Amino acid sequence: MNGDRPVGELLREWRHRRRLSQLDLAIQAGVSARHVSFVETGRTVPSREMVLHLAEHLGVPLRERNRLLVAAGHAPVYRQRPLEDPDLATALDAVRQVLDGHEPYPALAVDRRWNLLLANSAMEVFFDGVEPALLASPVNMMRLALHPKGLAPRLRNPDQVRAFLLSRLARQAGASGDPVLAELYAELVVFGDGEPPPPDPAEVTLPIRIEHRGAELCFFSTITTFGAAFDVTLDDIAVEAYFPADERTAAYLRDG
Repeated sequence: MNGDRPVGELLREWRHRRRLSQLDLAIQAGVSARHVSFVETGRTVPSREMVLHLAEHLGVPLRERNRLLVAAGHAPVYRQRPLEDPDLATALDAVRQVLDGHEPYPALAVDRRWNLLLANSAMEVFFDGVEPALLASPVNMMRLALHPKGLAPRLRNPDQVRAFLLSRLARQAGASGDPVLAELYAELVVFGDGEPPPPDPAEVTLPIRIEHRGAELCFFSTITTFGAAFDVTLDDIAVEAYFPADERTAAYLRDG
């Protein structure tokens, strides 16, 4: 999003992404539809509190809330710092503890664009045999999973994984309005037979089946984010933990 665009225009875009009418948003936010209309058309300049109130009900990410505030003539309220900032050390140490504590099973932390931030040693089962260029920083986990020189050749259910990951990426790109995610989707969708079908809704979890040094391993994963982040950097971090989907995989990882 461009910071010199009017706040009303930006809020309207977010409302459209969430597929809400002005009345829908007004009811959710407890304001009048007339007020929402006036904000979107520029007839009313919203206060800082109103910008944050509407952004909360629209599920706007913290970094984009800062942009909305600036567009409305207010100062940003959410801090954005590099990961190396000493003030983030405690939070990052907690992430490392989560990753290390998940061993012998794989786990990693990524940013909002699926760039790898941290990984535990068990992630080697996914990195093994990957083209070295794909492991050069920044490592993008979506690219690593779907690239023909990445994990894709070792997947035993590639169509299923591809459909799930591309569907997730498309939703993210649409919901966030992030052009980098949209470009990543356009790059990765060509590695396969065009647009994939939607994932099977009957699946409770996506099984990820990979070949690893002569063994077939099967995982499912969970994603965790900071529940009360008031820092843009922390709000962007997600931890993905992989669990063995069968006893054979669990035993393989436990026994090293």
